[in-house]
Amino acid sequence: MDNIYLYMIIALALLAIADLVVGVSNDAVNFLNSAIGSKAVSFKTIMIVASIGVATGAIFSSGLMEVARKGIFNPSEFMFSEIMIIFMAVMITDILLLDFFNSVGMPTSTTVSIVFELLGAAVAMAVIKILSNHDSLSTLVNYINTDTATKIIVGILLSVVIAFSIGAFVQWITRLLLSYNFQNKSSWVGALFGGIALTGLTYFIFIKGIKGTPYADETFSFTNGLTIKNYLETSVVNIVSISLIICTLLSYLFTAVFKINIYKIIILVGTFALALAFAGNDLVNFIGVPITALKTYEFWQNSGIAADALRMDFLEGKVETPSILLFIAGMIMVATLWFSSKAKDVVKTSIDLSSQSSTKERFKPNFLSRIFVRVAVLASQATAYLLPDLWQAKIEKQFIQPEIALSVKEEDIPAFDMLRAAINLMVAAVLISIATSMGLPLSTTYVTFMVAMGTSLADRAWGAESAVYRVAGVINVIGGWFFTAFIAFTAAGLIAFLLNLNLTIMFPLLLLLAFGLLVRNYIAHNNKSKAFIAEDRLVKAESSSVQGVIHESASNIANVIKRGNRIYTNAINGLAKQDLSSLKKNKKQVAKLSEEVDELRDNIFYFIKNLDESSLEASNFYINILGYLQDMIQSLEYISRTSHKHINNNHKNLKFSQIKELKEVDDALEILFNDTKIAFDSRSFEQIGGIINRKKEMLDLVTSKITRQVERTRTEESSPKNTTLYFSLLLETKDLLSATMNLLEEYYGSHDSSVEPATISETE
Repeated sequence: MDNIYLYMIIALALLAIADLVVGVSNDAVNFLNSAIGSKAVSFKTIMIVASIGVATGAIFSSGLMEVARKGIFNPSEFMFSEIMIIFMAVMITDILLLDFFNSVGMPTSTTVSIVFELLGAAVAMAVIKILSNHDSLSTLVNYINTDTATKIIVGILLSVVIAFSIGAFVQWITRLLLSYNFQNKSSWVGALFGGIALTGLTYFIFIKGIKGTPYADETFSFTNGLTIKNYLETSVVNIVSISLIICTLLSYLFTAVFKINIYKIIILVGTFALALAFAGNDLVNFIGVPITALKTYEFWQNSGIAADALRMDFLEGKVETPSILLFIAGMIMVATLWFSSKAKDVVKTSIDLSSQSSTKERFKPNFLSRIFVRVAVLASQATAYLLPDLWQAKIEKQFIQPEIALSVKEEDIPAFDMLRAAINLMVAAVLISIATSMGLPLSTTYVTFMVAMGTSLADRAWGAESAVYRVAGVINVIGGWFFTAFIAFTAAGLIAFLLNLNLTIMFPLLLLLAFGLLVRNYIAHNNKSKAFIAEDRLVKAESSSVQGVIHESASNIANVIKRGNRIYTNAINGLAKQDLSSLKKNKKQVAKLSEEVDELRDNIFYFIKNLDESSLEASNFYINILGYLQDMIQSLEYISRTSHKHINNNHKNLKFSQIKELKEVDDALEILFNDTKIAFDSRSFEQIGGIINRKKEMLDLVTSKITRQVERTRTEESSPKNTTLYFSLLLETKDLLSATMNLLEEYYGSHDSSVEPATISETE
């Protein structure tokens, strides 16, 4: 039994490495989103600066694992065997929970997760002890540090409300003063803004950087006998005043003399500062529990006392982490930062929600988001009614965005400008600094995310086109944070209970389950990423002439034809085999295709803006093509949905004769669709005429099947559901054929009238 604790220490070390990976993947959003979203500098430069900040913060961290050691529970109330169960339950829960959020691309708080996991596991063990000793549950407060837990819960609410409100206010005032033409202001304006921003970031580095190092408790001559930590807390005014003067002078020097963009410097310094703070302070969330477990194990080994008889009083004192372990942790964090694809997914969620331009909206509107948007609109109207027209005009002028050249590629357009990125970093840094100095346990994830959302609102990134989607996204993320706390508490408590039942059996089983789920999620994420890259996707038209649009659209049409052919065949085969899972998957495929066509339709505005004056007729062609594609998708959606519904409701299977006839139609459609795809893939548009000539033949085939079913219904059919399904499939197939032929006729006619055969061959 003694060896089980050594195995647990080894397992905790492996879990610590895994936790570093999943933790950094989630928390990278805290310091990367502003720099990446603004495209202030190259991605490589951003990553180098962030890596230096992460490595520095980790290596010079004090290593005092307060939260894991005694922040949540009172260690003197537990024995060594119980403490080890708590730590193992926490680490298993933590990596699974964070990996789940990474997999869905949602940012969450590693601080909140570790705190509530410790709380859940400690409560579970305390209840087990209380019940086994026949004590009252009221004694639970002796085991748990309720003051810290309460502070954390209050901190969650404060993080959300305060960060959002202050971020919105500061951004609105700054934009009102500097407008979107901030780069063209006088040098002294940029210098003053740079001085204020860099002062806030510098003080943040002092508060969150130096205070976390072993030097925080050292005294120097200039501190007048005070420790560095106390000096920083008592000399705020002096430090800020001197920093403001120095940073403003340096900013003016950069701006006026060296012609360096001060906003880029602010963004780089801010990225470094938040990365430094993240590594220096959040490191405990990833390795605090395993390190404390290691020290606890060493103490038990040297004590000679039985595992279930040794009280953990020694954890009330300081337990420092060896520097070599901090260095290793820092290097793992840096490597994860560079190579984790999940980190990019989490960052993308935050950037998309704060983007100034139109993006693919990931979240669907809900009841709450609609209510919030309506209230905001009413408040805006009331404000407009109260303000004089002259004031309104001046405010509107400051919020006019510069037009982006149509020649700029979509991927090169920043999600927001450098002014907003600088405000994001500065406000987040100042708020975290103030909270730290006041002893408030604000989450860095919550602060940075909500500041970014607040500045987005103030900057009018959430316009009428996107507000309801963006607000829904923010609500989902915030809901996920509270979900984190609840699940972390519950899951850690359950795992602690299972481990306590039979540690020898449950420990390897749960560990194997945890690593199995991690590997499964990793493989699934990789497969999903590869499938997304290899997938045939519809592309937006970028040409400015009819001929260019004809050739660009050909790829999309070939794509829809190929995927539509597969969807139709899968629906018929699924009905024939009564394969519910296949039909369900088919529904998802057609929904995805429909979403892509909708994206093309949403891009019509930008497409028309990009057209040459001499090629405006291309807009009619493109709009008609998208309309026919939409008609085809709607028919495929109906066929797929109706087939799935029939099997899902356990209705009688179609008769053999009906399946046979549907397969005949499917085979004929497959030939038609394959010929169409070949014509568009090869740009052999003259072949379209021959395909159009088969229209009557195809429609007659479907009509004959309908007539035959009418005869069956009058004489032998006994199932109303089967009859309804069969007629629905054939009628919708006719609509699918009509939409396809209309598209081909539109294409054939436009091609003949706008492009000479010689030009076609040259284009090919």
